[in-house]
Amino acid sequence: MRIDRLDADLIELLTDSPMLPVMECARRLGVARGTVSSRLTRLHEAGVIRGIIPRIEPAGFGYSLVAFCQVEIIQRYGHGPVASALAETIPEIVDMYTVTGNSDLQLRVVARTADDLQEIFDRINRVPGVARTSSSFALHEHFQGRTLPLVSACASDQSETEKTRQFD
Repeated sequence: MRIDRLDADLIELLTDSPMLPVMECARRLGVARGTVSSRLTRLHEAGVIRGIIPRIEPAGFGYSLVAFCQVEIIQRYGHGPVASALAETIPEIVDMYTVTGNSDLQLRVVARTADDLQEIFDRINRVPGVARTSSSFALHEHFQGRTLPLVSACASDQSETEKTRQFD
């Protein structure tokens, strides 16, 4: 799907203020309410936007320690069942990916204290299908979920393509 400047501006607006009503989005963007509604529908249907929700910060309720956990699985269990078991039993896992390389799964885990983190790692290691884990601590977050520069770049690419077509 191609994203234009209005799409990018709408995404940025709702990223900054997810609870903003459609009418207020329209006012701030200088377009009709129907335009905002149709753009949102199109962005949702294309899978560009999965949802418009508040961004939850675990540190805001005490989970300020962040670690990354690489999980090697016992292959006969399969990625899906192990990932499901981890997700069902360990709420402190906030992101999980199947990855290539030396491990099979990459987790981002949050904890309140180092002792809590050790207990979380112990629970991860007890999940059936987990062979071994390794971990590293995040010392400083530079950014997370960084998508707005990508959205803006896609909109700029689209604008440049349209300008080029005008001169062809």
